[in-house]
Amino acid sequence: MVYEVRAALVEFNPTAERLRELTEKMPNSQVTEFDNVVVKARVDSRSTRSTFVVDDSTNATKQTITREEYDRIAAEQDAYIAGQHVVVVDGYIGSDPEFRTRARLIMEAANANVAGMQRQLYYPVGQDYDPATWAPDTTVIYTPNLTAPSYPDDRVIAVDLNANITRVLNSDYFGESKKGGLRMWNNIVYNRGGLALHAGCKVMPRDGDPTSILIVGLSGTGKTTTTFTTQLDSKPAQDDFVALMPGGKVYTTENGCFAKTFGLDPRYEPSIYHATTKPDAYLENVSVHADGRVDFFDTSYTKNGRTTWPFSYVHPWPGNEVPEAEFLLILNRNENIVPGVARLDRAQAAAYFMLGETTGTSAGGKDEEGKFLRVPGTNPFFPRNMADMGNRMLELLDSRELKVYVLNTGRVGGKDDAVSKKVTIPYSSAIVQAIVEDSIRWETDPDFGYEVASSLPGIDDAEILQPRRLYERQGRLDEYNAMVERIKKERREYLASFSGLDEAIVKSIG
Repeated sequence: MVYEVRAALVEFNPTAERLRELTEKMPNSQVTEFDNVVVKARVDSRSTRSTFVVDDSTNATKQTITREEYDRIAAEQDAYIAGQHVVVVDGYIGSDPEFRTRARLIMEAANANVAGMQRQLYYPVGQDYDPATWAPDTTVIYTPNLTAPSYPDDRVIAVDLNANITRVLNSDYFGESKKGGLRMWNNIVYNRGGLALHAGCKVMPRDGDPTSILIVGLSGTGKTTTTFTTQLDSKPAQDDFVALMPGGKVYTTENGCFAKTFGLDPRYEPSIYHATTKPDAYLENVSVHADGRVDFFDTSYTKNGRTTWPFSYVHPWPGNEVPEAEFLLILNRNENIVPGVARLDRAQAAAYFMLGETTGTSAGGKDEEGKFLRVPGTNPFFPRNMADMGNRMLELLDSRELKVYVLNTGRVGGKDDAVSKKVTIPYSSAIVQAIVEDSIRWETDPDFGYEVASSLPGIDDAEILQPRRLYERQGRLDEYNAMVERIKKERREYLASFSGLDEAIVKSIG
């Protein structure tokens, strides 16, 4: 059933120019030195505590609400929309005609920047588009100025996976639009026999043929940076979400990029910087002086500044021509004894995928920033029983032999700069290139059973590759050994908590 838009004024698929015009009228918008527009939103991150799935939608283990409560929220939102000016943006999640899904965003015109940003991420409708006959597979209905008093922060994101409709009340953060559609798409992909990965994708030449690398990671762990950093003339194919299907088939999702801007430096992230400073990029919660000067290092409001821009700005690999996946990198922004890179066998790959370990960033709000997290698949938007995700990954690994690695994008040795070492962007880039070139010498780690590098071109610091050496040199070996035992115990207990998870996954943790 298609949701019928009933509002005082409806604009279907406004042009980019019209959405920019509406955005510039917003009192919290400003034109920057780059002639693009920035909006200071009231909400600066995803609202995890306010997100609820209807409890008859799926076997979800997330926060749930009853069908009756969802219907109450829907009626309240519909009554509000009836008196508003709204814009409707239609497009596709995915570009492949055989796999793409039709998507729709219904947005208050008073917050047109969200619609403008989403327009850059959807693949466009064709010339035969007719809003009267467009039947979306996913719909996000977004009212930033309607409160939900009985919910955390007077805000609710209500997800109905039966109808594939998500209703957002009292958030003006663009991420709720983007993730609203992709959360529902997660479920669609699973039902088609695949798995939606919170991952970037890059294509790199190898022995004269292109190969695909999938980069899985929680927001803020370096996923976008790793995807866009060039090695061996690599090209990005996708920034944030892909579908991995049996046989290693990869489908992309978005026609644009939603990137963090904190610390954006053209020396280290030139592609992202130059795209972000284009005139039609949108900025959200980025620090801008009164004269329009942009400061990517000012965090006085939030570290979670964001930007969207068309993928064409980075000369990507065509989304419909992505070769089968060969490499899977699991990013772990850690601060203790995770090595710069570790190579995993089949069961370990599914286990570390399910562990989803990282240090939280501002993308998850104050509840997550700086805290150690375990998020299965590093995908906080998977709306089903989490065991489904691990078991499906194991099935996909059986259908296609992937080379799987854990990459630490944080530090080795702890938080204290005086005793720890940073895994820098150049180090991470060297690791990715060495993986594809197969130029790493490996040895088995005696503590965790995975393989660690004994030598790696571009990294002359063995303590980055084998953290035990750092702790031993500093006389901290007792601390290291205690950490090993604690982490292994916690990992086993965590994996065992997922009812129905394949036993081989749990047993792979030594």
